[in-house]
Amino acid sequence: MCGIVGYVGQADSVPIILEGLKRLEYRGYDSAGVAVHNEGGLSVRKSVGRLTALEEELSERPLRGQPGIGHTRWATHGEPSGVNSHPHTDTSGGIAVVHNGIIENYQELSDALEADGHIFHSETDTEVIPHLIEHELKNGDGAFLDALLTALKKATGAYALGILSSDEPDKLYAARLGSPLIVGLGEEGYFIASDVPAIINRARRVIYLEDGEIAVLSSNGVEVFKLDGTPVTPEIKDVDLKPESAERAGFETFMLKEIHEQPRVLRALLEKNLDDSGHIAMPEISLDPNQIKKLRRVMIVSCGTAYHAAMYGRLLLENMTGLAVETDLGSEFRYRYPKIDRDTLFIAVSQSGETADTLASMRLARKKGCRILSICNVPGSTLVRESDSVIFTDCGPEIGVASTKAYTAQLLAFALLSIYLGRVRGELSEINEAEFIRALRRIPDAIHYVLERSDLVQKIADKHHDGPSALYIGRRYNYPTALEGALKNKEISYQHAEGYAAGEMKHGPIALINEYLPVVCICTKTEDEVYEKMMSNIREVEARHGRIIAVATDGDKTADKIAEDIIYVPDTREDLSPIVNVVALQLLAYYAAQSRGTDIDKPRNLAKSVTVE
Repeated sequence: MCGIVGYVGQADSVPIILEGLKRLEYRGYDSAGVAVHNEGGLSVRKSVGRLTALEEELSERPLRGQPGIGHTRWATHGEPSGVNSHPHTDTSGGIAVVHNGIIENYQELSDALEADGHIFHSETDTEVIPHLIEHELKNGDGAFLDALLTALKKATGAYALGILSSDEPDKLYAARLGSPLIVGLGEEGYFIASDVPAIINRARRVIYLEDGEIAVLSSNGVEVFKLDGTPVTPEIKDVDLKPESAERAGFETFMLKEIHEQPRVLRALLEKNLDDSGHIAMPEISLDPNQIKKLRRVMIVSCGTAYHAAMYGRLLLENMTGLAVETDLGSEFRYRYPKIDRDTLFIAVSQSGETADTLASMRLARKKGCRILSICNVPGSTLVRESDSVIFTDCGPEIGVASTKAYTAQLLAFALLSIYLGRVRGELSEINEAEFIRALRRIPDAIHYVLERSDLVQKIADKHHDGPSALYIGRRYNYPTALEGALKNKEISYQHAEGYAAGEMKHGPIALINEYLPVVCICTKTEDEVYEKMMSNIREVEARHGRIIAVATDGDKTADKIAEDIIYVPDTREDLSPIVNVVALQLLAYYAAQSRGTDIDKPRNLAKSVTVE
């Protein structure tokens, strides 16, 4: 969750670290801090709140030096406060540590260290790390690397660490177990970071540290070791992201930029997965056709927004492949005793590829013998490296905490996968495939249609933003859309919102409806009874004087007569309509948040990448 940056080289590290932390603030913004080497040893500055507070602190109390480490925090153990902010130091102040993750046995370790005379000042689990290293230095052979390795063997949980020692002023140490950490190789020095965007303008080659690896960075280069001290020859990879992809590009917020990027992202994703004859090719999938034909089951596991994409994917896969498909939340699946085996395709969905619960679930499925296919946006992420096959969504960096373009790309990835598996398994005819692809090609333009009418959506959001709650309802393919629309509203506007299958309203939620409750009804037209059933549900809301906001197909006169407000979208196949409909709900949430005055890119209590359980 937290963001880490470190630098060693010839330049002053403070501006470099601040620049990197700005690019990582989406990972947490409860507090921030830096530590650097200078003539006086290790110096630390930290402050509570957004990164701007740290910048003000550094303006009043300037700091120079290198190497250095920095941190932006999402609080786990201990409330946001000055004393709980990172970096944390040992008793002497000679070791400084920044940390992303959770040390699960910190209480046991801190109790033992306190009994040995160590004094703790914070409520965090992180503070145990510098004290543990200090303890090993005093009781071991005195070599810092050896003390670090011994200390880390005693810590259980997850960590990505940046570490400085006043006794080794030319070195920066890094360690990874269960939380992402990269090493960047640049012309002006060497870097560590939680994510590539932090150093995208300074390093074009990176090392993705593996679990249980330690890196020692100096001006002379980078050495990597395993926890047992064995040297490792790391794989160096090129970074193909452009620096401008992590900028707002003139938009007021990253989220608004990312909403508007969706037509381009989806068009490129579609074209990448079509062959010269116009068939779905899926070149990144390494599943053998014989393996695909032998599959008996698909299990899709994910968290948050990605879980809503999984729910949509289940419907498509069941319809097109003839397979039994199940979805589950990563945080629940990992504690089940799932009946999966080598004939089960396990699909993990994650924007970041570092979601802790999804990774744990994937590893459980691996032990059960499943083939692993991931849908992910981040090359080099843990999920990508541990999967048998990957469908890359190729969105570029998604900086806004509330996911938008990554979600619609996940929906499209499931559509492409469903067609591909359906054709290989003989469940989908060539004619039906061609019809589906023609409809897919129209999706980017349909999203443009919605974006061009954002002024109308803004007026609707302004009208309804001030209520304490909202209800979102949909059926079949658009039930997950209702869930995602409600989640977006909760995430960024802080208005309580719930998504429901429309047919379930009579089983409880209808008790909430009164003249003050906005009810967002996703009722785009279909050619079967789903549309009529949906209209019946809307009339139930109307009868109880709910404030109906309809997302309806352009020209739908029936919905227009019932709804208080209506957002029209282009006529789209029902099984593809969620990719278009959700954009209207993204805009509705965005403008509601704007009217309510919230921080849209950095909503309270949230972080972009959920790397702890």
